[in-house]
Amino acid sequence: MKELLNINKDLCLTFGPSGYEDLVSAKIKDLITPYALENSELYFDKVGNLYYHIPKENAPSLMINAHMDEVGFMATSINSDGSISFGTVGGFDTIILPSKKVICENGLKGVILSKPVHLLSRSQRKKPIDVDDLVIDIGAESKEEAEKLISLGDYFAFDLPYVEFGEGQICSKALDDRLGCAIMVKLIMDIKEQKIDIPYDLYFAFTCREEVGYSSCFGAAERIKPNYAIVIESKAVSDLYGVEEEKHVAQLGKGGVISFADCGAILDRDLVKHIISLCEKGNVKYQMNRSVSGGNDSSNIQRSAGGAKVALISAPSRYIHSSSNVIHKTDMESIYKALYGVLTDKNPLK
Repeated sequence: MKELLNINKDLCLTFGPSGYEDLVSAKIKDLITPYALENSELYFDKVGNLYYHIPKENAPSLMINAHMDEVGFMATSINSDGSISFGTVGGFDTIILPSKKVICENGLKGVILSKPVHLLSRSQRKKPIDVDDLVIDIGAESKEEAEKLISLGDYFAFDLPYVEFGEGQICSKALDDRLGCAIMVKLIMDIKEQKIDIPYDLYFAFTCREEVGYSSCFGAAERIKPNYAIVIESKAVSDLYGVEEEKHVAQLGKGGVISFADCGAILDRDLVKHIISLCEKGNVKYQMNRSVSGGNDSSNIQRSAGGAKVALISAPSRYIHSSSNVIHKTDMESIYKALYGVLTDKNPLK
């Protein structure tokens, strides 16, 4: 699975907060194009979703989905001292933000700053950090100097390296949900290289803006109108020191997380059981989600175009929506194998 891991690294290091997915989609398009089948379609829609379609007449339609965007920041004010005030693009626990390195869409580097702790009163130290109290230092010493480097509305993303450590763990920004995009790219490559005859009218949908709650996956599902859909995502877990085991939700290294429900969707039980059956038949590691929490694009697909039968497979993920998201490479591989099993099953869904 070295190729899958290399694709994942390449995509994670690409700049792409919600609303600025262009660089990510262009890279995915470049990766897919050499593997496009003769009868396939590769195209964008008006909002930037990227689709790869392998048509098959008189077959049920299956949509596999992952979102391309990552959490980030947007410049909202250029201050007199040259610092940049910003708004968050996606959900954050603001306590993680001070001292984090960021990069602007134009390549400009910066650091998120807060008021030094020794200048805070005792009561201020006990309060949550407010985004309005944070700024980005871009090295400018005046508003005039900063205005030459940046404009209001410019995007920032975390700027940290992609690191493999421990026994198979990966630490990076944007694993939510570039790991899902990487899995889809690898499946597309293998369909071509292994000459797999897919039993579905198959769509891969790389979608936008999931992190801000205005997901363009809704429009993708309206366009495709799938009979079935499988969403690949990251799942926040807490398998950490000091947390009781029953609150872990799932564990790194135990396989992809299969859910029956979350805060936005009740997943289709027959489709979920079909995937579980294929995992057991193929000796693919998986684990069941031990919570009903979080939300993702499965709810948007389920409610679109008259409804669809939807399943969700997630990679257990520590420190999600941070600069140092951590997953286990074997979990990503198990999700790939589960989806490969769906696409090559001799008794497909009807």
